[in-house]
Amino acid sequence: MKEAMGHEQHEADTASGTITAHYARDSLSLIGAISMGTGVMIGAGIFALTGQVAELAGSWFPLAFVAAAVVSGFSAYSYVKLSNAFPSAGGVATFLEKAYGKTSVTAAFALLMYFSMVINESLVARTFGTYALRLFNIGEETWLVPALGVGLLGIAFLVNVIGNRLIQSLSLVLVVLKVGGIMIFALAGLWVAGVSFDSATVAPQETSVGGFLGAVALGILAYKGFTTITNSGGEIVDPHRDIGRAIIYSLIIGMVVYVLVALAVAGNLTLEEIVAAKNSTLAEAARPAFGDAGEIFTIVFAVIATASGVIASVFAGSRMLAMLTEMKLVPHRHFGMSGKLQGHTLVYTIVAAMVLTIFFDLSRIAALGAIFYIIMDISIHWGLLRHLRKETGASAAILLTAIVLDVVVLSALLIIKGRADPTVIYVAVAGLAALFGGERIFLRLARH
Repeated sequence: MKEAMGHEQHEADTASGTITAHYARDSLSLIGAISMGTGVMIGAGIFALTGQVAELAGSWFPLAFVAAAVVSGFSAYSYVKLSNAFPSAGGVATFLEKAYGKTSVTAAFALLMYFSMVINESLVARTFGTYALRLFNIGEETWLVPALGVGLLGIAFLVNVIGNRLIQSLSLVLVVLKVGGIMIFALAGLWVAGVSFDSATVAPQETSVGGFLGAVALGILAYKGFTTITNSGGEIVDPHRDIGRAIIYSLIIGMVVYVLVALAVAGNLTLEEIVAAKNSTLAEAARPAFGDAGEIFTIVFAVIATASGVIASVFAGSRMLAMLTEMKLVPHRHFGMSGKLQGHTLVYTIVAAMVLTIFFDLSRIAALGAIFYIIMDISIHWGLLRHLRKETGASAAILLTAIVLDVVVLSALLIIKGRADPTVIYVAVAGLAALFGGERIFLRLARH
């Protein structure tokens, strides 16, 4: 019966030409869901964000990852409650529609999630270029960094065009390799350092409260991979029970790994060295701990992890945009392209990520990603609080706490970037205005 339902869904999708894959019920176990969330969460982000977080948090940067996990834990409460009530492949898009209806608000906030995914792809693509060049002793202040990032995005496009099976096979193998490799680095780094964390010493004069909170905002990006689990609600064996468990276990595993890595880096580099090498911190930390061979291992591992992360993220992003298009919440143009809808959204996703990779550095990309994601996150909590709390049985106190935490860390990040790099704020404001204004106009015209 389940096979027949899946076959019928696949035939319907093929006939409509709107989606490239069907969703097989009961095809994902709890372990599988945890592996998926952990695989997205751990890997590429740790290579890109450790130095960025250390630059803002100073000596307290390992604690920033703990605080980010706490904030993400409160945020996860909303996603667990919504997933239990509305398990589906729609994830964030479905939750927003349930809360706000098919409105410009739903579309704009859902697009914020989509663009935070695109921003993450460009962040990881530039990280790939930065680490790859270290193999040839080439500095990161070169056009080769964005060029390699754009090249990786091109490869990700080709892999996604080939089909889902290759993506799933790559993801399954690389999850174990990524988590295992990072744990080896962290534990070996701690052992070599003799569990001495000079860079992590609590030194208030080197760290401001605002800087720490801004670092927490960036750290949240390292944990946002748990939201991908919500997109598999229609495929998990017992979604009402296991979506929440998978999210919680993934967050715990992610926090342990991130904190161990942060402490390993702090044990092998001074704070000044961490900030100086902020775009390739783990490779720099591997040198004093393991020598040239260890640095090469870390670089090769980083290249593999970032490449796999981009491939998986491109698939998820294009899938979400296709879903929003099917919901008639965003405009769509074929531009002469043939084939299915997700093939078109794949092209749009890759092009947008390439533009960001070319024109923005890692610090700006990370800040933009954090701003867009946290704003979307607040909309999820508010929608649940205002419109779906009774239906889901959610606690108002926890939802309000989640909103307050998000607002505090977002405000700190905006203040810091407003002073140090106002271009980020200008781009974020322009992006928000374009999204909300464009969606209002599009939906108004579509109804007439």
